[in-house]
Amino acid sequence: MVCLGNICRSPMAEGILKSKLDDTIFFVDSAGTGSWHVGNKPDVRSIAVTKAHQIDISNQRARQFSYQDFKNFDHIFVMDQSNKKNVLTLAKTQEDQNKVHLILEELSTKSTMDVPDPYYDTELGFEIVYEMLNKACDCIAKRI
Repeated sequence: MVCLGNICRSPMAEGILKSKLDDTIFFVDSAGTGSWHVGNKPDVRSIAVTKAHQIDISNQRARQFSYQDFKNFDHIFVMDQSNKKNVLTLAKTQEDQNKVHLILEELSTKSTMDVPDPYYDTELGFEIVYEMLNKACDCIAKRI
């Protein structure tokens, strides 16, 4: 799960998908394309909205996406077109590129492909993003 700073959308997506999969079989992680928040906890609003849905992401720490992630993961879900572009610049092979998808491509409704960044939004914006990610993660969990 990849977003810009790894403190809002991708930590929520990581926590949501982890809650839907068997952790003895699947490893789910998140990262940001930028380095501004490396080592920081998720945004307090991300922690609060996931906690309200019985998911604890408070122990996560932000990290930056690296080329090694192409080797470590079978699927790389990005939150928006900008994240996708940044991740693809690190891809070295077609196989690497084929792993990268917009997370909302998982939904059958394609009205928007970008998960909005709620960082400058209200708590309601975080809840809306949670709902989008939850629906996409339901599809991912069923597929894999």
